[in-house]
Amino acid sequence: MPKDTTKSQYTIRGIPASVDRALRARARREGRSLNEVALEALRASVGEGADAALKHDLDDLIGTWAEDPAFDAAIQEQDQVDEALCS
Repeated sequence: MPKDTTKSQYTIRGIPASVDRALRARARREGRSLNEVALEALRASVGEGADAALKHDLDDLIGTWAEDPAFDAAIQEQDQVDEALCS
């Protein structure tokens, strides 16, 4: 199938502030234009482009960890060994 070289221009309204911040932060971090990052995100959302193949794991959660003492306590309880059950 031949590659589609037709270019279209969109005006998108109502972009949530969180999406705007994320796209702009990614563009700054990667030293790319906002337009390039937005196009890549659109391509990935429809299953095209390099990013689409990479979304097979939990990469999008990297850097989102928040300390939670209650969780840590629950995990610590689970890590205890009941010696009576080991014999």
